[in-house]
Amino acid sequence: MSIHSSAVIAEGARIPKSCTIGPYCTIGAEVELGEECTLISHVVIDGRTRIGARNIFYPFGSIGLAPQDLKYTGEPTETEIGDGNTIRECVTISRGTNGGGGITRLGSGNLLMAYVHIGHDSHVGSNCILANNATLAGHVTIEDHVTLGAFCPVHQHCTLGVYSFIGGGTIVTQDVLPFSLTASKRENRAFGINKIGLERRGFTPERLQKLQKAYRLLLAAKLNTTQAVEKMRALIGEDAAGDDVALLVNFIERSKRGVIK
Repeated sequence: MSIHSSAVIAEGARIPKSCTIGPYCTIGAEVELGEECTLISHVVIDGRTRIGARNIFYPFGSIGLAPQDLKYTGEPTETEIGDGNTIRECVTISRGTNGGGGITRLGSGNLLMAYVHIGHDSHVGSNCILANNATLAGHVTIEDHVTLGAFCPVHQHCTLGVYSFIGGGTIVTQDVLPFSLTASKRENRAFGINKIGLERRGFTPERLQKLQKAYRLLLAAKLNTTQAVEKMRALIGEDAAGDDVALLVNFIERSKRGVIK
């Protein structure tokens, strides 16, 4: 095990021999690290925090500390992080609150760029990119394969749908449609599917064409959302469980804050 002499590790912390703990890092008693994690320097990890394997933490990160919530009174809530994440400089991830389910969760294979904040009780999926200064208020859900641009604040209780791309500087106050390219000019708008991003993820031309038809009904036809959803149902194949349009329709119907169109 490589632990710098200036690191402070509380008794009870669980750290495998394959981990590297750099200068001036502080690790609390209830922290559990997975294999081959690296803390470069000046990283603070505290609280009931479980971290998977092969994560890299850059300097001045704050992981698992108390949430920025005035209702929090020190109850034993949690933070959970998966495998293979890159967490850059000055990232903050707050632990959960009793009122929000008690856990803040980050999946696997994510890139969190400098100064990203993940607020209490937020759940971020896997293979996401959160660019510099992206900020999640409490109770935000980000599904898998999402790209959130720089300087994007996300309002409490919003959901960002799978494979969506949100342009830099967009203030997100409603749910972001799956597969969409959403950005802000004078107001937030969805501009259709995230075609380049989906192609890079291996979507076939047939899948893209079907999604484009659904988005034309939703964004370009002179239909309200309810009418568009009814027409979109005709595009759903026999296997609704694996159908992109079915996923999109389900996302719209369960949205609590409304969707950005």
